[in-house]
Amino acid sequence: MVPDIGGKAKEREYGLSELAKKVQALARDKDIRSRVDERVQEFNRLRTKGEDGDWFSELCFCIMTANSTARLGMKIQSDLGAGCITAKREEVEALLRNHGHRFARPRAEYICRARAHLRIKAIVESFSNEMAAREWLVRNVYGIGYKEASHFLRNTGHFNVAILDRHILGILREYSIIPDIPKTLTRKRYLDIEGKLAELSKMVNMPLGVLDLYLWYMRTGEILK
Repeated sequence: MVPDIGGKAKEREYGLSELAKKVQALARDKDIRSRVDERVQEFNRLRTKGEDGDWFSELCFCIMTANSTARLGMKIQSDLGAGCITAKREEVEALLRNHGHRFARPRAEYICRARAHLRIKAIVESFSNEMAAREWLVRNVYGIGYKEASHFLRNTGHFNVAILDRHILGILREYSIIPDIPKTLTRKRYLDIEGKLAELSKMVNMPLGVLDLYLWYMRTGEILK
C-alpha cells in the first residue's frame, strides 16, 4: 500500500494553522499576554543585568528540571541560593533529596561539575548565535542536553531556540504536526522538530522562546520559567 504522503502533509498544514489560531487567541487575552510579557522582561533583565553567578544559578535550575518539573526546580533554586557555587556535593544532594527530587545524587554531581564554567555568561555571549552556544553547552556541561540547553538560553534572554519538553511534544502530536512523540530525541530529531515549530513561530510572528510560554500555558494553565 502506497502511503498517503500528500494527505499527511495537508494534515500537518491544517494542524499548524489551527494551532496558530489557538496561540493568537491566547496572545489577544490581555491577562495572559501581560503574564507572558512579564516573563520575557524577566529573561531580558537577566541577560542585560545579570552577573555570572545569576546565570550559573539558572544553569543549575535547568539541570535540576531535567526529568523533573519547573516548579520543583524553582523551589530548590531558591533554597539553594549561592550554595549552587559554594555548597559541597553532599549538601547539594541532601537539599535535592529533601525536596523529593528523584535524581538527587546525579543532579548534585552535575551541578558541582558545572562549576568548571562559572563564567557562563561570558562564555555564552561570546558566541555569534544561540545555535552555536547551544552546541557548546551540550558538549561541555554535564547533565545538559538540547532541551536543557535551550531552556537555559531562553531563560537568559535568547529566544531563537525551542524547548522540546513533553508538554510541547504532546501539543505537536495532538495537532498532527509530528506523527508521534519520540522516546528519545537525537540531535537530528530535535532539530527536525524545532524546524516544524519554527514554521509555527513565523505564522504567529513570535520567537520560539516566547511561543513556548503560550504553548506551555495551553497545556498547564501556568506561565513559569
